[in-house]
Amino acid sequence: MDIFEKMRNGELILESDPEYPVLYEALLRGMRITGELNASYHTPEQTREIISELTGQKLDDSVWIVPPFHTDFGQFIRFGKKVFVNNGCTFMDRGGITLEDGVFIGPNVNLITENHAEQPELRHNVYARPIRIRRNAWIGAAAVVLPGVTIGENAIVAAGAVVTKDVPDDTIVGGVPAREIRKIKTE
Repeated sequence: MDIFEKMRNGELILESDPEYPVLYEALLRGMRITGELNASYHTPEQTREIISELTGQKLDDSVWIVPPFHTDFGQFIRFGKKVFVNNGCTFMDRGGITLEDGVFIGPNVNLITENHAEQPELRHNVYARPIRIRRNAWIGAAAVVLPGVTIGENAIVAAGAVVTKDVPDDTIVGGVPAREIRKIKTE
């Protein structure tokens, strides 16, 4: 198993790992590409091309990402169709981030798949857990979604919420930490 597979499997990645330089180069690549994206104006089409280079996935023409957009890696982000990502978002994706069809991400949202060990002697090392945002979910402005969380279909995360656990389908959550506010009425 290489360092990327270990990372995707949630293992603690040590800076002393012999493959760490490969990971470090991938991180620099992600920062270079997002730096280029954020340095000047790009049309929506050009932005999709740059994000496609970053992720290694050809984005559907229905995807709209509004820069600036930040990530430290980028290769483990997957976009469905009709996804909208507003400006100022940060996707820390070493654990994997999946945005299914119709996902709506408000401005300044942080999707963070990475965390550090509690032990001080290991704290400089990173482990990761995937984030999955299911179909038609909406993440409000400045919300934070933490490692290992799945946001259910049609769910809404209120602005400023910090989501530490899974959100069921058709549910609105808000607060710090996020708690259920109510179910979404469906017709």
